Amino acid sequence: MSSSWMLRIVRWLLAVMSIVCVFSVVYHLYNQQYETETAIYATADESVAFQGVYVRDETPCTYSGQGAVCYQVSDGGKLGVDSVIAHIYGDESQIDLLQQISALQNELALLEKIQNPGTSESAQPANLSGLIQEHYKSLILHRERNQLTALESEKEQMLILMSTYQLITNVGMDFTPRINTINAQLTALQASQKAPMDTIYSDRSAYFVSYVDGYEDTLTKEAIDDLTVEEIRAVTDDTSQSDNRVIGKLIDGYEWYIVGVIDNAKSLFETDMKVTFKFESTAETVTGVIDSIRATDNPNESIVAVRCDQLTHDLVQHRTERVEMIKGQYEGIKVNREAVRFAQVEETVKDPETGEEQTQTVEARGVYILLGEQPAFRRLDVIYEGSDYLLTSLNAGEGYVSLYDDIIVNGVSADGT
Repeated sequence: MSSSWMLRIVRWLLAVMSIVCVFSVVYHLYNQQYETETAIYATADESVAFQGVYVRDETPCTYSGQGAVCYQVSDGGKLGVDSVIAHIYGDESQIDLLQQISALQNELALLEKIQNPGTSESAQPANLSGLIQEHYKSLILHRERNQLTALESEKEQMLILMSTYQLITNVGMDFTPRINTINAQLTALQASQKAPMDTIYSDRSAYFVSYVDGYEDTLTKEAIDDLTVEEIRAVTDDTSQSDNRVIGKLIDGYEWYIVGVIDNAKSLFETDMKVTFKFESTAETVTGVIDSIRATDNPNESIVAVRCDQLTHDLVQHRTERVEMIKGQYEGIKVNREAVRFAQVEETVKDPETGEEQTQTVEARGVYILLGEQPAFRRLDVIYEGSDYLLTSLNAGEGYVSLYDDIIVNGVSADGT
């Protein structure tokens, strides 16, 4: 009897425990539904966008206005003293002739490089195949970034590699007939060449641009401190100034400025700060140093002038365009602001005088994550704050949020319950 009675009690306890477990699971499912977000990698720019105006010391270049201009330097190109800017011919036919000669010379150089025994003898099909794939990926990347100069270079390299591959895998292929044809064409064209009727030289070291826009006398370095908000906003990007005697302009010195109107009410930017620019018209980035920030009558408007020293073809194609000025770029773990909580945590600190380690309780900013079925507090090492999210360090250490943690956004109070 005693054994039977004990067995009943054990069965009864097991039944009660099963009911409690089921009730607990159901309770957590329906009464503690946590809304979570996965901690993911993210980047952020601390920046401001504005309409930038380019200010440079520029001098227009002129000629007689008669004849066709054949430029010998590209926009943004560097000139030395007595460097040739352009040749002037009687009509456009001579320029067309020169372009045909240049195209044939480029093709000839390419074919001779491919045909060179040293190129084909040192090349192996397997290696060439790998190189072709690499250059193809680079070509796609340059196309996506609109990097036209680099794109042309990649195309030429791919043509050399593919032609060399075809040459060494096809014994019967020979570019000699085409080379002979090109040489004959060059001889005929060069016999029709005429000397230019005039040549325009640079009188100093400078950068060159092949257009003028009418701002050469007003948007100068000396005038920056006197520019008003209205004057800056009135600048247009018009390169169609009509003066048939002007063939372009020289940009003095390597320093130029980006000027614009920004909202700096939060003092995000300050003088002598190094910044990076992104542009609407090109994938290139340029670094600069903030030269001045002037307040205006409007507390939300300041005039900023940033000194730069990098000039390229793309950067001289405009007088004004939309730009983004970046103070800092950050990468970390993205955390929803709604998930942020504060909790008392213990941390170990070292006494600066004795060197002894001590434990103290501090209030820390962090989030609760779902660890199994239970919330657990994890601290934040904030490196950037956006309007509705934070970025915390990727590798802050033990006790901090880690990538792919399940962060509780709703369903947990400040004390973790």
